[in-house]
Formats: sequence, structure tokens, C-alpha cells
Amino acid sequence: MSASTVTFSSIDALHKRAAKVKAEQEKHSMEVLVCAGPGCIAQGAKEIYQVITDKLDEHKTALKKKKLEVGVQLVSKCTGCHGMCEAGPVVTLEPSHHFYTHVTAKNAGDIVEKAILEGEIIEKLLYHQEARKGGNTVKRYTDIPFYALQNRIALRNVGVVDPLDLDDYLAHDGFKAIAKALTSMTPEEVADEVEKSGLRGRGGAGFPTGRKWKSALRVKKDRVWVICNGDEGDPGAFMDRAIMEGDPYSVIEGMLLGAYALGATEGYIYVRHEYPLAVKHLQLAIEKMTAAGLLGDKILGTDFSFHLKLTRGGGAFVCGESSALMRSIEGKVGEPRAKYVRSVEKGLHDEPTVLNNVETWTCIPAIIHKGASWFSSLGSKTSKGTKAFSLVGKVKHTGLVEVPMGRTLREIIFDIGGGIIDDRPFKAVQTGGPSGGCLPIDKLDLPVDFDTLAKAGAMMGSGGMIVMDDRTCMVDVAKYFINFLIGESCGKCVPCREGLRQVYDLLDKITRGDGEMDDIDKIEALCHTMEVASLCALGKSAPYPVTSTIQYFREEYEEHIRDHKCRAGVCKPLIKYHINKDCTGCLVCKRQCPVEAISGEKKKLHIIDQDICTTCGICMEVCNFDAVDIISGGVTVTQQLEKAAK
Repeated sequence: MSASTVTFSSIDALHKRAAKVKAEQEKHSMEVLVCAGPGCIAQGAKEIYQVITDKLDEHKTALKKKKLEVGVQLVSKCTGCHGMCEAGPVVTLEPSHHFYTHVTAKNAGDIVEKAILEGEIIEKLLYHQEARKGGNTVKRYTDIPFYALQNRIALRNVGVVDPLDLDDYLAHDGFKAIAKALTSMTPEEVADEVEKSGLRGRGGAGFPTGRKWKSALRVKKDRVWVICNGDEGDPGAFMDRAIMEGDPYSVIEGMLLGAYALGATEGYIYVRHEYPLAVKHLQLAIEKMTAAGLLGDKILGTDFSFHLKLTRGGGAFVCGESSALMRSIEGKVGEPRAKYVRSVEKGLHDEPTVLNNVETWTCIPAIIHKGASWFSSLGSKTSKGTKAFSLVGKVKHTGLVEVPMGRTLREIIFDIGGGIIDDRPFKAVQTGGPSGGCLPIDKLDLPVDFDTLAKAGAMMGSGGMIVMDDRTCMVDVAKYFINFLIGESCGKCVPCREGLRQVYDLLDKITRGDGEMDDIDKIEALCHTMEVASLCALGKSAPYPVTSTIQYFREEYEEHIRDHKCRAGVCKPLIKYHINKDCTGCLVCKRQCPVEAISGEKKKLHIIDQDICTTCGICMEVCNFDAVDIISGGVTVTQQLEKAAK
């Protein structure tokens, strides 16, 4: 019987069901896990899953002879994101941990025909240690540093469970925490356990979760609200998305525990509009839990009741800020309130409200199940537990990473992430999303925790980590993020609304080659005003990409102004393309130039007319002979970069 048709009238009934499904799964000799994260779905994961399922159907008799007596649903299942996005679509076999990458619908049948039925290793689908260099293959994902060096708590079920199957969640210790709380813990003890764990909010500010809960309890009036912030809007960040899509039940169980501790009877999950798969999975989870007696009135036959609703954001980045999010739920314009109005006192509908982000909520069941001391044994002195990151940019192994707090940037980027693509020089890493700071190479050994990053001029944020190589212009990076924030600012307060535009204008002036040295001082003064006078965290932290790049890469700003030079060859007004003596006269660049700026005869050196050229860079992209250089400030940028890279 499916769990969706079972109503748990008591905690004992829940335990019996969990024991039953776990015993059934322990009989299985093998599971085939198909990654169905958004990236893999886009590359055909659903078709791969269907091929594997159909093949298993065809070979039921053969499977029984091999003593693989399992139902098709559990032999092959779609899971959430496995983490290593650049290797997808990914299929893993358990319990052998065999790991197949870049699987297609055409070769998915081989996994059944050869790997399952014959016990063969499919060499062509194995992971390469240096994927871009054809290095040694690795059979098991547990032998790959990307996975072996992680410690997953928030991501513990992502890539493991079927996110739509309540039974599968039960089989992986799901709802043990809420059952424990309802049978052997008072609400106060649950709040105490969270406080003792040292868990700090994973949404950006890092405020102690237990302290927030107890603050709400002290001012509690007629009711208190519980909210999950799933409005993850940072460019390059997708940790919360992966959890909501791949493990929705753990998020809801965390909210159940929070509601029990706080005496809340109603709550919301606020999900950004751009996450349709997360919305679908969360809504189905809410419906199944309600039908099973895990949400609603008298949960599991107790006096505890909790009703949960899902609401979607309209795509406004500022609604990731807590008070703006609450206004949005109320149907009002998503604008932040002054910070002296605390949400634990006056939040949703001006009533006490506890808001935590997805990653924070999903840690709660693990803490209650395994204990505060277990969680606090991980991490650093002031930042306990683990932190999930989305590792993106110029790094070899992009994807989801979770490590104990205190691991260094170097370990995350080079040991887990594999280093920089094409082994180019590392230049900077931005942590904390569009309002995060950019840290240079001499900060690679910084431990990653809330306080250390803040002291270095960066921030933890929600966990986005963007890696940059030597071909990145740091002035252009600052300008990009300021431009992003201009479009996302609500415009309510003058320091943010006007400050962002003025900073952008000065940065744009510098990247055009029209800057003056005192423009840097003007930028720093504007940034200081925004930090101290803006209404919410968006405006207060918006200067970080600018102030950190000025702090650590000031010479690049000065080169743009003094020498009209962009050392990375990025800022178009400061560069020009030049065809060098290696040109073979193949005519490819001439044919591809969109403005016909290139002239020359076949097998003769070509020339670019600088008066016509728009510096689009297509000539360099299509040239197979490294015959196109970027010139900036009278210097050949291309050759300098390549020399440094070697």
C-alpha cells in the first residue's frame, strides 16, 4: 500500500510503517539512482529513467535468477541533484557506489544489460579524475574527492531519496525527529536543543537560530507564525533549490519541529517563481503529509496541529529579505521595514514570526534526531555544523558541496572543486551572492565561517561561491553586481536607490577609460553611506563587491584610469583586436565578422579595421591558429595572460 493512502493515527503507527518499508528496502540487492536535478532533466534524465525502468521490466525473470528480487519502483528511482552538475546526467548503483556520468538515453540500456545483469563495469561511462584531460577513470563516487571530502547534513537525502515518495523518506529516518519530539520532549526542550547545537541561520546573516526562536517565545501573543524562506535569488546559488526539489519532506519536518517548539499552528513556505519543480515537489509533499495525518489537526493523534501553505514569489530579489517577504505574503508590495521592527515581535500580520531559510529548516530534524552535541562537534568555534555551497564559475567541478564550517577556501575550490578550468591562475572567489565580497589568492587559506569571512570584507550569505580566473576584470565584476542590484532594489530608501546608480555610473566611467583617480574615493564614500544608512541588508551589503575589489585589486582600478588598460582584456572601450603574424589567411574570421571589419586575401595576413570593429570577439573565437590578440593600453593582453597561465 502506498503511504499516500495511509493515515497515521498515532506515532506507533508511523514507527510500524517506517520499520516495514525499511525492512523491505534492506532486502533489495541493488538500487539504480537517476539524478533528476534540473540540469540533468534538461539533458534527458527523465528519458534515461524511463529506458532503465522499461529494461528492468523486460528482465524481471533475469533479475530474479540473479536474486535481485526488487520491485521496479525501488530498483530505479529519480532522485534530486547528486551534486556534480558538470558530470550529468548521472546514474549511480547502490550499494556498490558505481558512478556513471554523461549518460544518455541511448546508452542507458547498457546499465541494465551489462552493469546490473552481467555485473560488468561500463568503462565509457565512468568518471574521469581529470575529465577535461582524459585522466584515469574512477568506478565509485566515494573515491572521488568531490564526494569523499564532503560531510552532508542539509544535503543528506538529496540524490538519495525519491522526493515524491513518502515511504522512501520514512526508510531514511524520516519523521523520526518529530516523533521523538512529540513523545519525549517538551516544546521548551526542542528549542533548548536547537540553541545548544549552535545552529546559525544559513540564509545569510548567521543569526543564532535557537536565540531567534526563544525571542519569539518571550513576546508570543495570541499566535506565532513559522515561515520558510525559499526565495533564493543570488546569481549562481542553488542550494535551497536542490533541497526543496530533492528532499521536500525534511524541510517540512523541520518546520513541524519549529512549530511544535513555538506553539505555532500556521505557516508558509515562500518559494521564488523561477523554481517550478521545487513548487511542484513541495506541494505534493504537503498534500501527501496532510493525507497521512502528518499535517493538519491533531497530528499523529496528538494535540499538536499545524497547517502549512505554499506561496510563490513574483521574482523580486528584495523579497528574499525577511520583512519584504512577509509583506509579499500579505499581498502587499514587497518592501523591507526598518530593522528596529523585529519580526519575532511584529512579523507577518504584525504578529510574532520566526523565519528561517530552507537549509536551516532541513538541519533541524537531524539535530533533534542525533542531538545537539553531535551537530556542535562539527564546524568551528563560532560557526557550528556544516554549510552547503553552490560552487560555480571557473572551477572544474561545479555543483553542490557541503563541508564542515572552518574548511578553507583552498580545500573547497582546489581539493573538492578540482581547481581552475584548464589549470589557469586563480584570481578571486566571490562568496555570499551579489552582495558578497571578492577575495584574492592570498585569502585562499581563510577558514570559511561567518565571522572570518566578514572580517575579510566578504560574507557567507546563503552559500553561493563564484570562482574567477585571470581572465576576469575585477572592475567589471563590481559593475556587473551593482547593475544587478539596481534592477532588484525596491527603491524605498534613498541611500540604496540613488547610491547604487551613482556607484554604477562611476564604475562605468572607469571601464570606459574616462575615469579620474578621485573617482575611487567618491565610490568608497558612497559605499560607506549606503552601508550605514540603507534600510535593509540589500543596501547595506550592496557595496561589498565594490569595496572588496578596491581593497584587494586597487591596482586594476588605477590601471583603467591611468593607463586606459584592462589587464584581463574585458572592458570593450579599452581593448582592440589585432591579427598577428600567425595568421594563415584561412578567411574564417573574415567570413564570420558581423560588421565586415576584417580584410585580407586567402593565405595572406588579415587586417582588422579598428574604426569599424565592435570588439565583439568573434574573430578570436573562430580562429584556430591563435592569430588574434587582445591589445589594451598598448600591451598584448592575450600573450601576457597565456604566459602567466603557463
